[in-house]
Parts: sequence; structure tokens; C-alpha cells
Amino acid sequence: MNIFCINTGRYEAFHGGETLLDVARRLDLGFEPVAARVNNKNEALCFELYQPKMVEYLSVGHPSGERAYIRSLCMVLYRAVTRVAPAARLSVEHSISRGYYCRLGAGVGCTPALVGAIAAEMRRIVDADLPFERREELTADVIRIFEEQGLDDKVRLLRTAHSIYTTYYRLDGICDSYYGTLAPSTGILRVWELRPFKEGFLLVGPDRDRPDRPAAHIDQEKMYRAFTDYVRFNRIVGVSNVGELNDTILRHRAPDLINVAEALHEKSIARISDEITARYRAGGARIVLIAGPSSSGKTTTTKRLGIQLMTNLLKPQLISLDDYFVDRTATPRDATGDYDYESLYALDLAQFNSDLAAILRGEEVELPSYDFESGTRRYRGRRIRLSDDSILLIEGIHGLNPALTEQIPEEMKYRVYVSSLTTITIDDHNWIPTTDNRLLRRIIRDHKYRGTSAVETIRRWPSVRRGEEKWIFPFQENADATFNSSLLYELSVMKDYAEPILRDVPHDAVEYSEAYRLRKFLSYFLPAEPRLIPSTSLLREFLGGSSFKY
Repeated sequence: MNIFCINTGRYEAFHGGETLLDVARRLDLGFEPVAARVNNKNEALCFELYQPKMVEYLSVGHPSGERAYIRSLCMVLYRAVTRVAPAARLSVEHSISRGYYCRLGAGVGCTPALVGAIAAEMRRIVDADLPFERREELTADVIRIFEEQGLDDKVRLLRTAHSIYTTYYRLDGICDSYYGTLAPSTGILRVWELRPFKEGFLLVGPDRDRPDRPAAHIDQEKMYRAFTDYVRFNRIVGVSNVGELNDTILRHRAPDLINVAEALHEKSIARISDEITARYRAGGARIVLIAGPSSSGKTTTTKRLGIQLMTNLLKPQLISLDDYFVDRTATPRDATGDYDYESLYALDLAQFNSDLAAILRGEEVELPSYDFESGTRRYRGRRIRLSDDSILLIEGIHGLNPALTEQIPEEMKYRVYVSSLTTITIDDHNWIPTTDNRLLRRIIRDHKYRGTSAVETIRRWPSVRRGEEKWIFPFQENADATFNSSLLYELSVMKDYAEPILRDVPHDAVEYSEAYRLRKFLSYFLPAEPRLIPSTSLLREFLGGSSFKY
């Protein structure tokens, strides 16, 4: 029998019962595979072959390979912690500064010496090249295993997910479960680092551009504070992971959770509004620049901030940077040849700065409007002039880039960074990437308002992400304020919207693997009623039913 190997471009023979790893060892792939895609579905290399398949082996440089690598490092870390600090409770909370922020729970002093001891034990496990043993058993039996290991968060999740069978992994005598595949053994995990950080440490994997070395540290102090504030809020309301969220829904407490989460948004926006107003009254902050990555909720945040500024007796006037796109024929292209709408130079910077200078001089200016269907900029008679107590709100992904408004004095500007910093986790060892939250928002919005299929949105997403890495994330620490647009309950609400759209992705499409992964991810959540969400909620920007006009 044969598989068709996408990497080699030819059929490769196998014997029934061989694993993907067995076959890979006979091939000249030019890299060490971490995982594989089988019939457009991600699988571990222990996957056994009995029938013809289409197989693509994945390196650590592939997004799915990178995820498998990091998950495997997390299990090695967990095993090391159980040996070096058995009383500690390992929590992998979120990504920050090109690493994954980990803590060891209350009462455990996370000193540099302890971090060094954990790293040394991890290195011993890696050098031993121990196998990650994939197992699948009745959920009731897996629950008993996790109870014995004190993994209460996983027990709660499994009891609310109601799956009959559960997949888990065994490494060097301990068991754990992960959202996705793991590497075949620890020996492949040669590039990583533990770095003491704040109250814990960072688990750092390979650099995406130089996978032979750990990723370099970048300072993200403001992002860290935004994450920390929300993690503290989660603990206060008693919803830090999906199991606790599911319990809240089962106890019919979702309305209370929604009200509290929405109130936190409103309070955060009001606080930003008060700071802007204070600077305005002191003679600065005539322009508020609201920026953030795709599907972060910039538009609704801008509208709600405008309302709060009005309660402070200011008159907001809104401008969208999207209306300053150059004509499509003049739009720069990315490395794949697609239009690069994330590029700063997709905007007519000269026209924008000319209009902005005229507005600040008190002149009346006719604003453009970009027609996305024709890909051209048009003028439709919308005029703007600042009056007494007016303040200009400018919304767009490049608001924090100094090159956008380099002709405007710094004291005249106030910058707000908006991002969906997901702080709820699946369990202590499985975080939720903020990019997954934003991708699901975009899939739902594009399908509902733009007639775009999940296939098209998923296909476009890597280009969007590359643009964000180049044009948005390097400037996020320039912000005067960071607004976390995530909502504790939103994935439970988005579940019923996203799942049918994702199921429409055909199995023979390359994008099926990502659609399947997202469906598996959403399967952990119990659904919550969308009717409970207020019409002013930021989530309505994506689901519909908003009282704002877009």
C-alpha cells in the first residue's frame, strides 16, 4: 500500500500498522517532522497506517508543527515541576514577550534558582528522548487518573464536556491532556529556554525566523499589565478556565457573568475617557488614535469611547483610516502576491496628513469614503469641522505607528491599543491563543456581513497575521492605554455561530485542518444564549444585533 506524500511529491510505500514516524524515517524530508497532516487533518506521528492516505509532514516552522512543539514542551515542563517542586501547581497562562507565562501557584517562591532547577530537569528529560505515549480511554477512567494527580481543572472540564472517550498522553510516569497533537518523543525538543519573569517564568520555544535558537525577548510591559488585570478579575468572578465557565452556564449563572463582563468593559472605556478628557482640558490630546489587530473590536470601542467622551462634555468626531485606502490597483502586494491591506502604504498618507492638518487648523474638510466593492476611494459629501470642545477619534490598524502622524505634535495625540487578550484557559496547561479568538470573530463576521466563506477567511488569515507582526505588534507598547476587548463568556456564545460555518469547509480543502482544529476547540465549551447579550456589546459587532451602525 502507498501514501501520497506532499513533501516528496510522490507515492511512498508502507506496511499495514506502520506509523507515520516509521515512514518518515525512510524519507529524505530535509527536516525533522514534529507532526503531520493526514487527509487534511492534523495527526501525531504515532498515527498508524492501514489504508492509503495523503500525508504532509510538518516541521516546527509550520504553525501546526510549532503548536505541537510547544505543547510537548509544556508536558516536559509539567513533568519537571512534579519532580523539582511537587507541591506546586503549574499554570501556563498566556503568551507574552515571545514566550508563555507560567506560574507555580500561591505559596511557591518562584526564585531564579528554582527556575534553573526545573530547566535542568527538563533538559534531562529531553536528553533521555522519552516517548509521549498517546492513549484513548473511557472518560470516567481518565477522570480517575487526573484526580489521583490533583489535576482538578481537567477533571472539571471533562465532567462538563460529556465525551465518552478522552485522549491523553503519558510521559515518564505522569499523564496529561492537551488540545492537539504532541511530538513523538522528547528528544526532538532541543531548542527552548526558561526565563525568570515577574512572579513566574517564561517558557520560550524556537524563534520563528531562526528555529535553531530560542525566540528573543521583547518588552511588553503594558500588555503584561493588561493580561494581569483581567486574570485577577477572572479569579474574583470564579471563572478562570473553561470548566468553570461551563459550570457557570450549567448553574444558570450566565446572565450574571455577561452583565459583569460587560460592566468591566464599560468601566475600562470610561476610565480611558476620563484620562483623555483630563489631557484635553490641560491643552493636549486633540486627536485620539485607536488601533489594534484584525477583529479586535476597534470600531465598537471607538463608538463607545465617543459616547463616554460626550458624557464628559466633549464632542467626538470620527474618522476611519480604512477610508484612506489607495485605489486597489495601487495597493502594495505581500510576499505571496496578495493585496497587502495591512501595509501602512496601503493608505494614502499624503492625503490623510493634509486633511488632518487642515482639520486641526479649524478648516472644513470633505472626507473620503472607500468603496470595497470597486476598490476605489470616493467623495460623497461628508464634511467635518472641529468646533469648540471637539475631539477627533481616528480608528484603524496603524494608529500607533509614528509614521502615520509624524507631522502632528506628540502632545496633541492620545493612543489606545485594542486587542482581544484572551485570559480564560482551557485548563492549567492549555491556554487559549488570542489569535484563535480573533479568527473565530472574523469567520463569523465575514460570513454574516461580507458573504465570505470560512475557507476564504482561513486562507487569508496567515497573510493577515504576517501583516500584524510587521505593522501592528511592534508599536503596541506606544499606547497610552490598552483596552482588552475580550469577554469571558464570548466563546460560549460564538460556538453555535461558528460551528455550522466551519462544518461547511470541505474535507478536500487544505483549510479543513484549521476548521477541524477550531471545531475541536469549540467542543470544550457549553453554549450560552446570545439573546442575553446587550445591543451595545462589542461582541454584537461580529454577531449582529448591535444598536450601533457600522
